[in-house]
Amino acid sequence: MTRRKPAAAKAEPTPPPSGGHDHAHCVADALAAAESCCAARGAQLTPIRRRVLELVWSSHAPIGAYEILAALGRETGKVQPPTVYRALDFLKAQGLIHRIESRNAFIGCAQPGTRHAGQFLLCRGCGEAAELVADKALAALDRQAAALGYSVEHRTVEFEGLCPHCQEAARP
Repeated sequence: MTRRKPAAAKAEPTPPPSGGHDHAHCVADALAAAESCCAARGAQLTPIRRRVLELVWSSHAPIGAYEILAALGRETGKVQPPTVYRALDFLKAQGLIHRIESRNAFIGCAQPGTRHAGQFLLCRGCGEAAELVADKALAALDRQAAALGYSVEHRTVEFEGLCPHCQEAARP
């Protein structure tokens, strides 16, 4: 399962990568999009923020703050948790990452140039995630909530199951 390369919003998810998936290209595209978004907004993508974003994009599975902290610690020595949390808060505020609530982890945003709520497919087999675009479905849910008098302040849409690769591996 894969996160899409940063690009314009599409109405359908991108299929899982084939055997020829170039993950280094995927990460490079994400970093270039982040630099562009930050420059356009007058926000500063500092070296630590950039490295945290690179670590978030280092795989197609959500990564926790303490995993990021450990990786930075191995690279640069002692890093304090507030440093990582401040970087994650910045990246989330800039729309460059999403928080996967059910896993208390983070994943790179496939559409960093657009404001949107992320919805995710999470594989319970390999741990990878894919971001979905379901604006019409979310709008319908918002209308139903409003009809019931609710004011929605936060959405979390996460589907858990098996990606195509894990389904294939599970077949007898």
